[in-house]
Parts: sequence; C-alpha cells; structure tokens
Amino acid sequence: MPRIYLDNNATTRPFPEVIEAMARCFRDCYGNPGSRHAEGRIARQALEESRESIAGILGAHPHEVVFTSGGTEATNLALFGLTRSGLAGSHQDRPAPVIALTAGEHPATAESCRHLTGQGWKLHTLAVDTGGRLAADQYDALPWDELKLVTLILAHNETGVIQDVQPLAEQCRAHNVPLHLDAVQAVGKIPVDFHNLHASTLSLGAHKFHGPRGIGALLLRDGVELAPFLFGGHQESGRRPGTEPVALIVGMARALEIWAAERETRTATITAIRDRLEQGLRETCAPVVVNGSPAHRLPNTLSISFPGLEGEALLIALDLEGIDCSLGSTCASGSAEPAPVLVAMGCPPEVCASAVRFSVGIENTDAEIDEAIRRIKAVVGRLRRA
Repeated sequence: MPRIYLDNNATTRPFPEVIEAMARCFRDCYGNPGSRHAEGRIARQALEESRESIAGILGAHPHEVVFTSGGTEATNLALFGLTRSGLAGSHQDRPAPVIALTAGEHPATAESCRHLTGQGWKLHTLAVDTGGRLAADQYDALPWDELKLVTLILAHNETGVIQDVQPLAEQCRAHNVPLHLDAVQAVGKIPVDFHNLHASTLSLGAHKFHGPRGIGALLLRDGVELAPFLFGGHQESGRRPGTEPVALIVGMARALEIWAAERETRTATITAIRDRLEQGLRETCAPVVVNGSPAHRLPNTLSISFPGLEGEALLIALDLEGIDCSLGSTCASGSAEPAPVLVAMGCPPEVCASAVRFSVGIENTDAEIDEAIRRIKAVVGRLRRA
C-alpha cells in the first residue's frame, strides 16, 4: 500500500533541481567563502548570488538577508537580538518592558518569549477571533508606552490562517516599536514582500518550500539594530558568526526561484487539491469542523476536526493506513495539551481534541487525494463504531 504524504507544513521533500544545484556546489564551490583566494572567491560568488536572488524574490535588499540554520534560529535571533537593548535600559523604577505576541504562536516564538519573562519582560497576548484572525480594534488598547516589541505569525503553521499585517504594522511604526514576523510557513507558499510589510525582521526556513533542512534566513530591515545572539567570526556582517553553508544556501535560493517561477499555477493547483480533500472529507466523514478562516488561509493547509474522536488515536490509525499527517506543529509534538491556537479561537473541547492537520503539496495528485479520502473515511468510521 503506497503511503500518501499530507504533512508538507512539517517539511517538504527537496526538489530534484535543488539537490542537483547543491551537488554542483558541493563539488565546485567547496572553498570557505571567507577565504581570500580563488576557491574562496568562487564560494563567495555563489553565496552572494543566492543572497541577491532570495532578497529580490522577498522584496528585501541583499544586505538585509542574514543566513541562519533555519526558521527557529532566525526567530530566536530576532527576539533575543531586539529585546537585548530594551532589557539593558530597564530599571526597577521603570515599568517592565512588554512584548505583544499572537495567541497560539509557534513554539519558537512562544518559548522564546516565555524565557524572556524570566529576564524581566512581560507578555501581552493579542487575541484572535473564531477564525483565528487578529481584531484590529484591540491595538489602540495596547500598552504602547511599555511595549518594546511585537511579534506576529504571518501564516499559522497549524490552521494556515493568514494575518492582515498592515494595521498592526502602522501602529508599530507610529509608536517606534519593532515588529517581527514569523513567515516560516508563508514564504514559498504566498507572496511575501518584506518592505511592503513594514516589519523590522522576518524569519523563514528553506525546508518548508522544497529546500534543504538546516538553512533559513532572517530579514533584517536596514537601520534596525540587532544585538548578537552568537559570538565568533565576522560572517553575515557580524550578525550571525560561523562559516556559511554555501551549498545549503544555494539550495534554498534554487527552491525559492522555482516557486517564484511557478507561483500562480502552483497556487491554483495546490488550492484545488486542498479543496478536493476538504470537500471529500465533508461528504464522507460528517460531522467535521474545519478550523480557521476559509477566506484567509494558506492554499495548502486544512485543519479539520472529527468530533467524538481523539486526535492521537486518529493520527496513529491514519499512520497505519499509510496517511502521513499531524496533529499540529511538529515542534510541539508529544504534548498532550490541546493546540493553543484552537483554544484561543474558542473552539469547543471536542473540536480541539479531534483536530488533525493535513497539508498538501504540489507533488500530490488527484488520485492520491481520492485514495486518501477513502482511507480516512474508513478509519473515521471504524473509530466511531468502536
């Protein structure tokens, strides 16, 4: 029985063109890009051409691209780098500095912010509505005098819900408060223009869009100060030391270039695949509940609940039937608690407990989706009769 992969928000398979580009780089660009000789210059050229390509696709300047080991490191670099100066300027006779973050943030953000509370920071949670979207009418009530950082997940990893950044970004600019965007699930799936989003920083990871694991980037707006998170050499203009993994960077650039070239057709194809899966499950597995705003979500993501079932039992049964999916964030796997984002959306306990995330990809076919529907129907029916 062939397996059907429906967990593309966890990771994607690198495209053959990406692997080929990396293999050429491993062979031909093996020099250290910081070395001042011919082999070093060859590696440096490949590195900087990739930086320029990524920047051009994402609406940034090349010098605003800082390479990291992935989205988690990029988010940590932003949050700890942007809060360092705020913490240094706080004293006992001043109010504690505040970070505002979206309810149901990814663990890379939530855990970083929780760590900062032990260093004198306070957290303010931005509420979401039943569709998972931020309500703009809460922004005026934010503690802007104490607020030193706002962090927002652009497209949610579990529900796929996409936020309207502009109203909050305008407030942050008016109050001179830095804004970080977690765009790990957004980049390579929807258009992202760094400058038009008016964020201070933005994180991304290559393996979410058919690039290699182990590489990502932080976009850092020109003029924004970022205290160092790691210490060592002069690489990445001193903002992220360590010899750059040129082959991985080349792979990330190639994956993003492929997406950019195919953006419109790929979006239409993936949306149709996602909708085919959703409609099939609505028709064959009722009652079901689709979580998140249907009008504002990633084209590939379907968070769906099967009331009366337990998500963990459903996940195990689907795995045995050859369906690869997840309960939500892979970074939070193993947790027995309901997904924070679903709780924040006010979902009933039976909806939270039975939620499963299916995330399709460009490599899925209609035939696969039809077979997946058949298998999921069988599993849901068997568990409901048990």
